[in-house]
Amino acid sequence: MEQEELTEPAQQPAERPYPGRLGAWMAFCRPKTWMIACAPVIASLALAWCESDGFRPVVAVFTLLIAIIMQATSNMENDLGYAERNAETGNRRGLPRATTLGWISLPTARRAIRVMIVLALLNTAVLIYFGGWVFALVGLASVLAAYCYMGGPKPIAYTPFGELLVLVFFGLTAVCGTYYLQTGTLSAAAVLLGAGLGAIASGVLAVNNYRDLEHDASIGRMTLAVTLGRPRFVQLFSVLLALPYFTTLLTVGLSPSLWPCLIVFASAPKAIRTFRDLPRHEHEELNAVMFSCVKLEGIFAILFAAGALVAGLF
Repeated sequence: MEQEELTEPAQQPAERPYPGRLGAWMAFCRPKTWMIACAPVIASLALAWCESDGFRPVVAVFTLLIAIIMQATSNMENDLGYAERNAETGNRRGLPRATTLGWISLPTARRAIRVMIVLALLNTAVLIYFGGWVFALVGLASVLAAYCYMGGPKPIAYTPFGELLVLVFFGLTAVCGTYYLQTGTLSAAAVLLGAGLGAIASGVLAVNNYRDLEHDASIGRMTLAVTLGRPRFVQLFSVLLALPYFTTLLTVGLSPSLWPCLIVFASAPKAIRTFRDLPRHEHEELNAVMFSCVKLEGIFAILFAAGALVAGLF
């Protein structure tokens, strides 16, 4: 029978001192990454208001909540999955994993994830009420994706499809789902926005996988970075960061009234710096590049939302 640890583990690596209970849970759910989940919702809400001239505040709150819950659950499942597979080796350069370091016991981590799944299902029930049974499928698919990324016999994290999964669920699904809940329809602009924001979110995971390329290869984790190798993967990263600007141009070309959304190009210098920093840094230095990518998504989404709001006023 598994024994739960209620106190600080007796043996901790010197470079990873126990951060206290709050710090341990912060490391487990990683709130600094939640912008990846919030950004698509914020931008999509503004676009929906602009194109439909309506806003459902209660629905918006529950949409934002489910996005945060799914991001946190994905982070927690990833942390636990590493510990369960004993996949942490001395050459990993990433952020600390709470379960691997013993800050949170495996039984406690599993219970916390179950609680998050229950919260996700309850939230999904509310979205089903407002948006129809299609959101039962969306909710189920999202929960399964969060689990299958690092859980199950063949985790997606051990394949080259991680970046694609992020683009689909943290881009297209998040934006289109939010838009549909507000309007009852979909638009070309919503699909293009989902692809663009999903590309930046995929870039966050891409930096993570680029940083851990050697470690992942050593444990048989065939990520896209391992499969392509560093030079080609850097080229792919440039495409991911350029795509949202291309989709915005295409959006304005299809809907000229959305021209104020071109303000997103004010974030282009940050995108260029983030791209240039990837091959210039290594190991722990790449953590800063990863969070720069997270900030880029937030800035891009806020700028797009501001542009959509201005467009809606005229």
